[in-house]
Amino acid sequence: MALQVKKFGGSSVATPEKIKRIAERVLAQKGPDDRIVIVVSAMGDSTDEMMSLARQCTHRVYGRELDMLLTTGEQTTIALLAMTLMELGHPAISLTGPQAGIRTDRAYGKGRILSIQPDRVFEALDAGNIVVVAGFQGLADNGDLITLGRGGSDTTAVALAGALQADVCEIFTDVEGVYSADPRVVPNAFKMQEITYGEMLEMARLGAGVMQPRAVEMGSRYHVPIHVRSTFADVGGTMIQEAYTVEEQGNSICGVAHDTNVTKVAVLGVDNRPGTAHMIFDCLAKSGIDVDMIVQSIRESDDSRTDIVFTISETDLPQAQEALAAFTGDEGLPTILFTSHVAKISVVGAGMLGTPGVAARMFGALGAAEINIQIISTSEISISCLIDEADVEKAVACIHDTFL
Repeated sequence: MALQVKKFGGSSVATPEKIKRIAERVLAQKGPDDRIVIVVSAMGDSTDEMMSLARQCTHRVYGRELDMLLTTGEQTTIALLAMTLMELGHPAISLTGPQAGIRTDRAYGKGRILSIQPDRVFEALDAGNIVVVAGFQGLADNGDLITLGRGGSDTTAVALAGALQADVCEIFTDVEGVYSADPRVVPNAFKMQEITYGEMLEMARLGAGVMQPRAVEMGSRYHVPIHVRSTFADVGGTMIQEAYTVEEQGNSICGVAHDTNVTKVAVLGVDNRPGTAHMIFDCLAKSGIDVDMIVQSIRESDDSRTDIVFTISETDLPQAQEALAAFTGDEGLPTILFTSHVAKISVVGAGMLGTPGVAARMFGALGAAEINIQIISTSEISISCLIDEADVEKAVACIHDTFL
């Protein structure tokens, strides 16, 4: 007997026909005593379609109402899948995120799960049901519905698996696992059988779209093995877990990630005095904007002034412009430049710890391909470069060939 959490993304549930195929697959693979919880996303591109509807009404972001709108997508899917399972002869019940006991903070559009009280899920499982839970959503302490950000259904599934002490969390998607690079960009990219939580967290944070970073965090926190596999092919995928169970291949890196959802922000000529950086980044933080790569440089001709350059998500650009404009006049920030059409390219691997020359090889590959580097940032197991968006595919290919 196993308690399994299975998550199916939007492409997997895009039509009633696909929903039926998922239901048939789950039932065919279910053991007699297995207890199954299914987490689903909204159907196909319905989230994008609802965002488009909202933009036709307003160009401002009304967070509470937008979340109220977007949570309806997953609620449609859970009802359809539960009905399909019952039509195929198995008891099933659908639960929204709040009904499943998922509690969040009040960050509209970017909610974080604070706790899960899965009593109702256990009651439904004990009654013999397959439980179908809406991903991407939870309930704040003020009673508002909150969405968890892009890919939030992954986080729902892994967090729920942790709360239920599930044996495994399976993430079904339109690819067969986690690859060494995006196979649409690098045709010879290979599927990894295993990857550690730390490496997968860096890959996801740096642009690998197969998993949401918060979902990987949840897996690591609750020690939930995550199996990323294909909805459309019954083959093994990639296990995300604490450590490798087979001998590593000996590469210093495990993969190359890229992210084109990037905007570069340059705050030029600010006072070079204590508290200036805090003033800028605190303003952004209060608007819920994550900041990534940061460079500060002193002007040689005038060391009383400094330039601060950093990156944010392209999707956060309107909020960032509004936040920084709100105090520009009062604090005397002379120039703020926003540059789109840039991209971040990264190498990731625990093997680079204590391995000299990884940065040199990466920069050498980019130089040989005549790709200019604008910003560099590093962590213990990753190196990232900001480049022109037009060069991203060439950059991924040349770095992948260099290391893998």
